[in-house]
Amino acid sequence: MNAAQHIEPRMTQVMDWSAAVWAGILAGLAFLGFLAVVAPQLGLFNEWVYLRLIASVPLGQEVLAPPATFDAKVLGAAIITQLLLSVSFSIVIAFIFHRWGLVIGILGGALAGAALYVINFWALSYFFPWFYAMRGVDMLIGHILFGAVAGGIYEALEADEFEVDDDGEILSA
Repeated sequence: MNAAQHIEPRMTQVMDWSAAVWAGILAGLAFLGFLAVVAPQLGLFNEWVYLRLIASVPLGQEVLAPPATFDAKVLGAAIITQLLLSVSFSIVIAFIFHRWGLVIGILGGALAGAALYVINFWALSYFFPWFYAMRGVDMLIGHILFGAVAGGIYEALEADEFEVDDDGEILSA
């Protein structure tokens, strides 16, 4: 290295795990609210059908049998399953988009939500065949909103922290 060059440390932004978890919880609750209030107005199903679909992941397809009415076990399983999945997906969204700010967090989160819809209702229907019947615009909108809310809340709550890379870049003076 000659005298005209020096090593400049490179800073990278660190993901805020707490913000990612809270974003997942809040976006998951927003998704449940959307399914319970708005989606029944858009689709063919009542709110209990949507909640039973979520609860069918841990409880099996037996919970989908009519009547689609209140069941405390189904409601508890749906809430716990949704929150666990929401936190997991929110961590992925935060990991991908945490460096670019609020607008990219919302837009990127919305795109990630659309991708999540494709994964859930096209790929995972191989393992959960009863998901196939629930594909529709209401679930697509719900997943897009989930991603946008998760990305936006993460960026709003994120504490900007940076760490120095050990590698540093060599810059010309």
